[in-house]
Amino acid sequence: MAKIRHIAYRADDVEAVADFFVRGLGMEIVQRRRGGAVDLSDGTLNITVLPPGTPSAEGEPAHGISHIGFTVEDDEEAMRMLEAAGATRLNTVRVDDAHYEVKYMGPENTLVDLGHWAGTAPVGEAQAAGTKTK
Repeated sequence: MAKIRHIAYRADDVEAVADFFVRGLGMEIVQRRRGGAVDLSDGTLNITVLPPGTPSAEGEPAHGISHIGFTVEDDEEAMRMLEAAGATRLNTVRVDDAHYEVKYMGPENTLVDLGHWAGTAPVGEAQAAGTKTK
C-alpha cells in the first residue's frame, strides 16, 4: 500500500507559510532549496512550500495544495498500477540521491508523485496511524 509522504503547497510568501507550519504545527525545516522552495517535516511526512514561478504541470493550481506524493515499497509495481488505472506518466524530478519523484496525472488533473523526500520515513518504517513517531 502507498503511504502519503509529501505534499507540495504553492504560496506567494514561502517564508510566512513555512513559519506557520513551524510555529503553528511544530514542523521542522529540513532543507532550503535553490530557487526558494522550503522543505519541512514532522519526521514522517514532507511538506514542500513552493514559491511563485516554480514550474508546474498543466492544470496545477497557482496557490494551495499542488500535488500529493506517495512512497511505496515497489516503485515499478506502483507505476504499473497507476498506468493501469489510467494515469499518464509526466516526468521524473531528481534533486539529489535522496530526493526524487515520478509525476503522474490522473483524472480531472489529479497530480500525484511516487518518490522519496527530505525528512520522510520509508514505508517499511512507518507506524500505524494514530501512533506518534520520534
